Amino acid sequence: MGDQWLSWAKQIQSTAQAGLSFSKDPYDLERYRQLLELSAEIMAAYSHTSMESIVHLFHNEKGYQTPKIDVRGVVFKDNKMLLVKEKADDQWSLPGGFADVGSSLCENAVREIEEETGYKAKYKRILAILDYHKHPHPPQPFHYYKFFLECDISGVAANETLETSDVQFFEREHLPELSASRNTQSQLLLLFQYLNNPYKKPLVD
Repeated sequence: MGDQWLSWAKQIQSTAQAGLSFSKDPYDLERYRQLLELSAEIMAAYSHTSMESIVHLFHNEKGYQTPKIDVRGVVFKDNKMLLVKEKADDQWSLPGGFADVGSSLCENAVREIEEETGYKAKYKRILAILDYHKHPHPPQPFHYYKFFLECDISGVAANETLETSDVQFFEREHLPELSASRNTQSQLLLLFQYLNNPYKKPLVD
């Protein structure tokens, strides 16, 4: 069955959330609440997560559901790629995170690099726009689009930041243990194809 259960549960949750946001009929609203509870039951049963945690997660979502945006900054130097060590799981990733409302895509990438590495950053070009669910990430309850933006840096790295405990550059052949929910090895190898290749077109899933 794989992760098909997750796809069904997310579709049910998305339909229920939209219905609760836009429907005015009290009977329809009750049906949408039942659908939302059903999707939470499916996720709780198959993910071995408490029903309370799933319901709390869903209740934080309002309005018509759309994919969330994850922005990652890609920096190359001396044929190596800049990665940060995440305090959350003690594994490595490209600097980045969910896009903040009120900031452009480029502003988000630059800010994430500066906050997580200490370097000053400047947007250069977009390398890829990938669908989380088309790549070997761990299952997630929501749908994500991942934007990978190449940036140039200057200045000096920080030893530690609020979210990261280390900052290093890695060669293509010697990548560290990666934070799979944030980026996969196949994605980083794909991004290395843009190193010293200014004419390579962006990849879009």
